[in-house]
Amino acid sequence: MDRLNLLKQHQNKLNKRYKQLIEQSYNLRQTDHEQSDVSAFKAIKILNKLNRLKFLAREQSQTVS
Repeated sequence: MDRLNLLKQHQNKLNKRYKQLIEQSYNLRQTDHEQSDVSAFKAIKILNKLNRLKFLAREQSQTVS
């Protein structure tokens, strides 16, 4: 169960960072296209990590049950 809590904490941290990057990308869209693209790319990478963590959390919850 402790491992599942660690996964959830890391997932929450990444989700917060993902939202910040998406907002930054949106805000920079009109003024700095290059920086907007960089922020969007970083957000996509974090989204990929979040999807992998969701899979791991699902695996953990199934083995605990």
